[in-house]
Amino acid sequence: MAHDTPTLLATRRERLGSRYAKRERAAGLLPAVIYGHGSDPVAVCINEKEMMTALKHGSHVVNVKLEGGSTETCLVKDLQFGYLGDNVIHVDLAKVNLDEMVTVNVSMHFVGTPEAAKKAGHIVIHDLAQLEVTCKVRDIPEEIRIDLSVVMHGMTLTIADIKMPPGVTPTLPPTQVLARVQAVLEEAAGEAAPVEATAAPEVIKEKKEDKPAT
Repeated sequence: MAHDTPTLLATRRERLGSRYAKRERAAGLLPAVIYGHGSDPVAVCINEKEMMTALKHGSHVVNVKLEGGSTETCLVKDLQFGYLGDNVIHVDLAKVNLDEMVTVNVSMHFVGTPEAAKKAGHIVIHDLAQLEVTCKVRDIPEEIRIDLSVVMHGMTLTIADIKMPPGVTPTLPPTQVLARVQAVLEEAAGEAAPVEATAAPEVIKEKKEDKPAT
């Protein structure tokens, strides 16, 4: 991994249920569950600010030190959001080892501007914001950097056109389009609209082991 794995302190949750979870969040704690490797799921609370800082820095893996117990290396498996979709209310953490193969979604960082997109009537379309990849836990990148300056008019940038980090393999086919330069139509009101809409990326859900309710 391109960064040091953050270590977060966790405490066991003695009481479960939405009422108690709400109290914990009000106290600055983020409810979570740790599962995997054949062990029973453990409901815990983690400092919300520390967890969110780790996520904002692109951390897919964290070390969780259970108060009075051992430290586990965990993959951030799933995030649950509030009904407005603007805040994380629960985290699922799966125990892993650094040489274990996993499938994760990694954010793509687009840099540069295509020359064609600098012309009036042309825009850059990003078909995907994240890319699903398979790799060892130790090789999970914080992000995948993609240079758009090489994209010419009428050209699409596909997975086959980018250099993946060592040990990282995309799950989508090489022909999958990541970005393109597209002309826009001038509407009667003078507003520009894309010729075609970009489909939202499919959300891939993985089956997880049973775990306690929030």
